[in-house]
Amino acid sequence: MNAKNLDLPVTKITLHNGLDVLVHEDHQLPIIAVNIWYHVGSKNEQPGRTGFAHLFEHLMFEGSEHCNTGYFPPLQQAGAAVNGSTNADRTNYWEVVPSNAIDLALWLESDRMGHLLPALTQERFETQRAVVLNERRQNYENRPYGLAIAAVMERLFPPDHPYHWLTIGAVDDLHAMQLDEVQNFFRTYYHPANASLSLAGNIDTDTAFKLAEQYFGDIPAGPSPPRPIVSVALSSEVRLVLEDRVEMPRVYMAWHSPAMFAEGDAEMDLISDLLTNGKASRLYRVLVYERRIALDVSAFQSSLEIGGFFLLVATGLAGAPLTSLFFAIDEIINEVCQEGPRISELKRAQAQTEAHFVYRLQTVGGFGGKSDQLNAYNVFTEDPDFFSADLHRYQVATPDSVRQVASQVLVPNQRVVLSVVPHEQGQLALTDSEPVSVS
Repeated sequence: MNAKNLDLPVTKITLHNGLDVLVHEDHQLPIIAVNIWYHVGSKNEQPGRTGFAHLFEHLMFEGSEHCNTGYFPPLQQAGAAVNGSTNADRTNYWEVVPSNAIDLALWLESDRMGHLLPALTQERFETQRAVVLNERRQNYENRPYGLAIAAVMERLFPPDHPYHWLTIGAVDDLHAMQLDEVQNFFRTYYHPANASLSLAGNIDTDTAFKLAEQYFGDIPAGPSPPRPIVSVALSSEVRLVLEDRVEMPRVYMAWHSPAMFAEGDAEMDLISDLLTNGKASRLYRVLVYERRIALDVSAFQSSLEIGGFFLLVATGLAGAPLTSLFFAIDEIINEVCQEGPRISELKRAQAQTEAHFVYRLQTVGGFGGKSDQLNAYNVFTEDPDFFSADLHRYQVATPDSVRQVASQVLVPNQRVVLSVVPHEQGQLALTDSEPVSVS
């Protein structure tokens, strides 16, 4: 297969109530992926009222008016795989079902879209809120380095910015939310005009559109939700230190970077690859293999809808100050900003990217499968047929374009630098670091 000619064919219609319906036919296996995205995430919340979008990831599986015994049992009995997730920009739910269970999956999805609130009792709300609070304790508060990303985001983005808080929400906000607020959040965001339904697999296009109309056509469109539009910048370097129950010191560096699909976004992805992907990458080779001053190093471009961020993380040696590790990272970043990547590095990163695009075509459903990709393109670009254009962004990158973007983004005095050190070992942190606590 020629990577330059990869494509993900799709047909799209929009129902009268605003629901986008996307269909991709793939008749290799007798399965159908049902994937629905709601254009709502934690960025659609407000300071002091966070955690709503993630809470609904739980509540939507608990039952709806006409199937009030939970969402998993009927689908799993039919042989389906089921899951969902929430991030800052969207919430998705998906099922991969045998072809003969497509009606069941669509009926259940439509029932919780159109008829969730009658089944959303005070008891169910309080139970799932407790589950979320426990999840927060497990994944953030009681996990080594678990609150580091929260500390970074809280200083990278100001308090009123939609990316200031964790998707899971703040503890005080979760305790404070009331059932009527939760119901109003659902009415605002979980309706056909704020959703995208993707069907991929062993189904013909006309049948798929008829089924979508049959099950979703009578659900009324809701209000047009507000869309946050903000800009943000740092004018100086921010240094922080967080003492944690860890054994190894770790340094986090974060910069504002291009938004998803914006100019420079693809180049930042390629930069993360050439810096830390594999033993031949610049930072891994120098820090871990040659100088042996780091146990690991990673970087990624977090492409978000209204503005991204680039995060670099390196774990130092036990008892060793982070200063030498910090300066070594800066030295290598400065080389990329000044000289750009070598041709061989860029070609390797582009080959890795093209391979990733090929791998994404291997499954019709699940996280990152074809149905999920179609919804992502539709929600964020309004063009589900964006697969080839997406890949093209990486293919046309040049050493000079990568250098230019790196020099614009990876500016030393426009970043947040967090040292995470063991308790009572603050001397391992970078100098002039401000102590932080995260709740």
